[in-house]
Amino acid sequence: MTTTSGLDARVAVAEECDELAALLAQAPAEVWDSMSLCSGWRVREVVAHMTMPGRYSSARFLVELARSRGRFNQMADRCARRDAGLEPGELLSALTSRRMKDWTPPGGGFEGALTHAVIHGLDITVPAGISRQVPVERLALVLDGLTQGKSLKHFGVRVDGVQLRATDMDWSFGSGAAVAGEGQDLALALCGRRVGADRLTGPGTGRVTTR
Repeated sequence: MTTTSGLDARVAVAEECDELAALLAQAPAEVWDSMSLCSGWRVREVVAHMTMPGRYSSARFLVELARSRGRFNQMADRCARRDAGLEPGELLSALTSRRMKDWTPPGGGFEGALTHAVIHGLDITVPAGISRQVPVERLALVLDGLTQGKSLKHFGVRVDGVQLRATDMDWSFGSGAAVAGEGQDLALALCGRRVGADRLTGPGTGRVTTR
């Protein structure tokens, strides 16, 4: 699917998965046990969660969801903690698998899949100190999606009366008091990650709130 920016979101998902897998394959072994930006999860739990679509059939997903009585967040946490015991090589193979690259979240399309890959990639690389910049074309598409009403509601983020402005790329959203920061920090803040919000500057910063 080609977006209005000319980016093929399906190709972008595949590239994002491949690039993150390559970074993790080269990272020191201790990185896998370092903490991520996802509360209570190490890198290995995040990768296990990310790769569920590449490892689970639809039938298995429904079985796991039923075990958690339909509570997706509870299921996701339980499965991530269990599957974190898989070998890193197995998790990375799932991350680069065709099934993973063809997956789309319900109602989210490949744009939603790209957001899933980019944000969880940042959840891993930022606290681990792994130097990586998400290509601006992908990041712009993610930011566009995160500033839609349903995404803001999902993450419990309020940006009323502010203008978000990226300092390292041509992207802005909204109107009002300025809130500025690098695109990756804006994306993290819009997903409720405090480390992203703490790096933002401008008179409207205090109005960017999470529940």
